[in-house]
Amino acid sequence: MNIIGKNIRQLRQKNGWSQGEVAKRLNISIPAFSKIETGITDINISRLAQIANLFEVSTMDIISKEGENPQSLNFEEINSLKDKLSQREEEIIKLQKKVIDLYEEIREK
Repeated sequence: MNIIGKNIRQLRQKNGWSQGEVAKRLNISIPAFSKIETGITDINISRLAQIANLFEVSTMDIISKEGENPQSLNFEEINSLKDKLSQREEEIIKLQKKVIDLYEEIREK
């Protein structure tokens, strides 16, 4: 069973629903839903969104590993990338100043 199927099964069980009940709510057959849950069938984005909506969770909650908080991971990664970008911009400014100084030095000769 893949992560997505495992998470869908946990959500279904948490709500106390059978595979048949969920399949009916999604307008698919019970075997089709069972294949989604067991990972035999990959689901497309629209089906993923439909399942997330049914369970009132985000699609990220369904595709994330257990215990992983995708929003906080993204926030930390974004902050880290912002810091790196800021450092690179400072380096560029220093290099531009050096180029200008060298140009002026050459012009004076």
